[in-house]
Amino acid sequence: MSALREDLQIIQQWVKPDSQVLDLGCGEGTLLKYLQQHKNVRGYGLEIDPDKITACIANGVNVIEQDLDKGLSNFSDNSIDTVIMTQALQAVQRPDLLLDEMLRIGDEAIVTFPNFGYWRTRFYLLLKGRMPMSETLPYNWYDTPNIHMCTFRDFEVLCHAKNIRILNRTVVDDQHREHWTIGLWPAMLGEIAVYHITRK
Repeated sequence: MSALREDLQIIQQWVKPDSQVLDLGCGEGTLLKYLQQHKNVRGYGLEIDPDKITACIANGVNVIEQDLDKGLSNFSDNSIDTVIMTQALQAVQRPDLLLDEMLRIGDEAIVTFPNFGYWRTRFYLLLKGRMPMSETLPYNWYDTPNIHMCTFRDFEVLCHAKNIRILNRTVVDDQHREHWTIGLWPAMLGEIAVYHITRK
């Protein structure tokens, strides 16, 4: 488990053994490879970057080249146990519609995204009057792939509006680590959210 990033360690705890998983924007297939080896999970990754697709194949991960902005119509209803999307929600054109799709094809979903309400982000805006840049958000406003930044509250309001139930929520720092201090004020002190959701 030490090979897994800390947020991926959290995610893997929420994935049932012997289940079917779809990983959206799966990168090099690190999480799926781990789940296959340690939880006997079957599934696919979706990825658009050719180099990452090559890495997935080298890792023994089934991967499909697919643009998430074009939807998931090639997957039938209730065909997957868990749909996972890490650090991509804020980069798609319509995150609200993609959430609908994730929970159309999957019984449960796990999503992670950066918190735009993090205290350093707020102070950066207050003091410099510019869109913040950090290790979590390392882009200028004009070249960022992150087009829909949100706070934890924004996401939870969207879940409520869509009748989505939050099963678990964990908040971590920029190194993807949990810490008791974050729990004191997660909306202000957490940099990255990890949500486990399903339909009500």
